[in-house]
Amino acid sequence: MELQHKLAGQCAIVTGAARGLGRAYALRLASLGADVAILDADLRSFEAFEQEKSAMTADTAMAEVEAMGCRSVGIEVDVTQPDLVTAAVTQVAETFGRVDIVVCNAGGGMGGLAETGGSVLEDEVLDAVIRRNLYGTMYTCRAAATIMKAQRSGRIVTTSSLAAKRPEMGGGYAHYGAAKGGIEAYTRYLAQELGPFGITANCIAPGIIRTGRTAPIHDALGSDTKSKISLQRFGTPDDCAGVIEFLVTDLGSYVSGALIPIDGGLF
Repeated sequence: MELQHKLAGQCAIVTGAARGLGRAYALRLASLGADVAILDADLRSFEAFEQEKSAMTADTAMAEVEAMGCRSVGIEVDVTQPDLVTAAVTQVAETFGRVDIVVCNAGGGMGGLAETGGSVLEDEVLDAVIRRNLYGTMYTCRAAATIMKAQRSGRIVTTSSLAAKRPEMGGGYAHYGAAKGGIEAYTRYLAQELGPFGITANCIAPGIIRTGRTAPIHDALGSDTKSKISLQRFGTPDDCAGVIEFLVTDLGSYVSGALIPIDGGLF
């Protein structure tokens, strides 16, 4: 099988894939021959960010995947709703006949640094961020694992963050860091449970990654922040997509329960 078709005949699900990192993962998987299901709360979320919108090569991420010769389906789903997540994953399995790869990319924070310290977090904000990140990941993995166990094969990739290991000065965004730390622990447990079924589960932890949404923020950070990164540059979605490729192809077949930082050697 040719390198670019390593995933031919396989089906991948990527959450939060309408733009940004998730879109990069979806396109990388399609470039390897996989059919890709795009799950996102808003399949046109790229329209809210000019640089994301200008990066699109077709009307939607699904159309971009199809232009690469693979099948795609888009499903709008809130990953904090377990019944909706199960229904979406079931729909994908019924459409493509299987689920081989799941990349849990959906997540994100809420609130400013001043009001998200661990001792001052309001219940509503805490609950929303924990559900969006930790619960959303668990719901997605749970739904996919049922199908993968029946197949006795599968690759699961979850997403942590630099925030789980490196708190902000002053302790802001504690809810986000705690949620991502929980994802790391959950993934290790998942790997132990699912290994006997031929399923791997690994977690990536992106550092400072430049996307169309975050570009203005990173521009403001400037050279001082770059100087703290060994490679002296911010990361790109393709940097992260390369690690996804490793974990879901034969290259990563004996890797499970791992946490892989993608931070350029950030001090």
